[in-house]
Amino acid sequence: HFYLTYFIRAFFFIFTDTAYHIDCGGSTTSTDRFNTTWLSDRFFTSGSTGLVSEPLRFTNLQEKTLRFFPVSSGKKNCYVIPGLPPGRYFIRTFTVYDNFDGKSHSPSFDLSVEGNLVFSWRSPWPEDVSRSGAYSDLIAFVSDGEADVCFYSIATDYPVIASLELIQIDPASYDSVSTGNSTILVNYGRLTCGSDQWGPGFSNDTDLFGRSWQSDSVFRSMNSVGVKAVSAVKDVVNAGQSPNYFPMKLYQTAVMATAAGTLEYELPVDAKLDYLVWFHFAEIDVSVNRAGQRVFDLVINDKNVTRVDVYKEVGGFAAYSWHYTVKNLSSTILNVKLVSVVGGPIICGLENYAIVPADLQTVHDQVVAMRALKESLRVPDRMGWNGDPCAPTTWDAWEGVTCHPLKDDSALVVSQIDLGSQGLKGFISDQIGLLSNLVSLNLSSNSLGGTLPLGLGQKSLVKLDLSNNQFSGSIPDSLTSSNLQLVLLNDNSLDGEVPEELYSIGVHGGAIDLSGNKGLCGVPSLPDCPFFWRHGGLSRGGKIAIGLACLAFICLLLLVVYICCIRRGRNDYDFGLPQELMSLAAKRNRYHRQKSLMTLEMESQHAKGFIPTLNSS
Repeated sequence: HFYLTYFIRAFFFIFTDTAYHIDCGGSTTSTDRFNTTWLSDRFFTSGSTGLVSEPLRFTNLQEKTLRFFPVSSGKKNCYVIPGLPPGRYFIRTFTVYDNFDGKSHSPSFDLSVEGNLVFSWRSPWPEDVSRSGAYSDLIAFVSDGEADVCFYSIATDYPVIASLELIQIDPASYDSVSTGNSTILVNYGRLTCGSDQWGPGFSNDTDLFGRSWQSDSVFRSMNSVGVKAVSAVKDVVNAGQSPNYFPMKLYQTAVMATAAGTLEYELPVDAKLDYLVWFHFAEIDVSVNRAGQRVFDLVINDKNVTRVDVYKEVGGFAAYSWHYTVKNLSSTILNVKLVSVVGGPIICGLENYAIVPADLQTVHDQVVAMRALKESLRVPDRMGWNGDPCAPTTWDAWEGVTCHPLKDDSALVVSQIDLGSQGLKGFISDQIGLLSNLVSLNLSSNSLGGTLPLGLGQKSLVKLDLSNNQFSGSIPDSLTSSNLQLVLLNDNSLDGEVPEELYSIGVHGGAIDLSGNKGLCGVPSLPDCPFFWRHGGLSRGGKIAIGLACLAFICLLLLVVYICCIRRGRNDYDFGLPQELMSLAAKRNRYHRQKSLMTLEMESQHAKGFIPTLNSS
C-alpha cells in the first residue's frame, strides 16, 4: 500500500504539474544520465552563450554551457518563463565561471525572482565555486502566469548562469499558511545526515520537488562528540507524505551521539532575515523499542525550543519532521544543538530557509504600459528594459525611468520617463494612458512618428517634451486635462488647431513651444485656421454649415414629395399615355350629360307629384 501511494503521488507530480529544465547556453535538447530532459536555451531576453574552459571536469552537459549578459545587453536581463499556472514553485540555478572568457575575473552580480532580490554574487568567488560551480535554490509563488528570473550587473561585470530549473510543487508545502505566498524561501542549507550528497544532479535518487541534499559533515561543529552514522535495516514508513513529499532515502540514514554526547551544527545565515528550520527524524536504531528510551532537547541559538521523543511521536522506523521559525538574529551563524536528556540524540536531516519578505512591485497596469512602450518605442537591448520596471527596490529602475512608492507603500509607480536622444524610431503606444502617476515625459530628439495618443493627458503630467521628432496629426484635446507647465512640441509635423487651453499654459507662467510645425494654426504666432477645417478635420463651423445644408436638402425633398403625391390625391390627377387620357375625358363628358338629364327628369316628375321607387327608377 505504501509503494502504491508513493507511485500515485509521483505520477501526479510528474505528469500533471509544470516543470522546466533549461540548459542555459545549450543549443539542443538533451537527456542526462538520470533521465532528466534538458531543454535547449530559451525564454531569455538577451545575452550571449559560452563554454567552460575545462568541460571535461563536468559530468553533466548542462553544467558545461552557459549564458552570460555583457554590458551591451543592458544592466538588467531576465529569463521570463511564460504560461505558468498560479502556484508554488521550486526554482534552482547552477552558476559557474571556470574562466570561460579567459579574463580570470569572476563577476559580481545580483539575481532576483519575481522582483525580489535572492542571491548576490561578489568577486572574487571561492576558488572551488568558481571552477566547479554551485547550485542554489528557493521556493516562490508565481501569480501572474510567468516567472521572472532576472540578473543585474554590478559595475561592468556580466552575470552568468549555466542551468535553470523550475518545478511546480504542492501549494501547501513548507507551511505556506504561516509563511504566506508573498514570501520567498531561500535555501541556506539542506542537509542529509549519515550519507553523502544525493538528489537530482548528483545521484539517481528521486526527490519530487527536485531538491538535492548535501552531507551534514561540513556543517557539524567541532563541539559534536561521540557521533556515529547509522543506517536503517528496513524501510522507513510515512515518508513521501503530502504536502512536502520528503523522500524515503532521507530517513534511511542518520547520525546519533552517545548517551552523554551532543550534536551541534553551525549554519551560515544573514542576520537581517528570519529563518524557517525543518528537522527530520526517524528512530532507526533497533535497540530503541519504546517511548522514553531516547529523549533530547532542540536548542537554537541557546534557546531551548522543544523536547523530542521520536518513538513516542511515531514509533520505530517511521518518518517524523518538525519545524521552527527563528527570529531576531544577531549573528551570522545559526547554532543548532541536540542535547541529550535520555540516551543520545539522533537526526536524519536538517533544512534551513531564509524567509525573504516580498519587495514592493510595480502596479500591474503600469507594467503592462511600460512593456507596451518598450515594443512601440523600439527600446534597444542595451537599455535593459526587462522584468519589473521598478523592482527590486535595491536595484536601479529601467534606464531612463524613475519610480516611487505609493503613499501607502503598497506598490511602485512610474513617475518619470527620460529617453531623449536615444535613437528611438517607433511610436507612442496608447497604453501610455495607464501610467496614471507619470509626472514627466521626455522623448525629444529621436525619430518617433505617428500621431499623439489620446491617453497622453494624465492629470499628473507636468512636463512633456516631444520636440525634434516626426509626430504628425493634431494635438489631442486630452492634453488640456493635465496640469502641464512645460510643453515642447516644436520641430514635428503636427497640424490642425491648437487647443486654446493648452496654449494658455504660456500665459499662466508655464512654457510652450510649437514652432517648426507648419500645419498648426489658431493661436497667436501661428496662422489662422481655415473656417471649415481644423484639428486635421472639420471645424465646428464646418460641421454647422454641413448640417444646415443637409437640413435644406431634406426640406426641398419633402416639398417635392408634397407636390407630387399629396396634392395629386386631392385633385385626382391621372397619369397615362395621351390616347388613354383622351378616352377617359370622353367617358367623363358622357357621364356628366346623362347625370344632368336624369336630374332634370326627376325634378319634372317631382313637380307632378310622382316619386319613383327603386325598381321603377
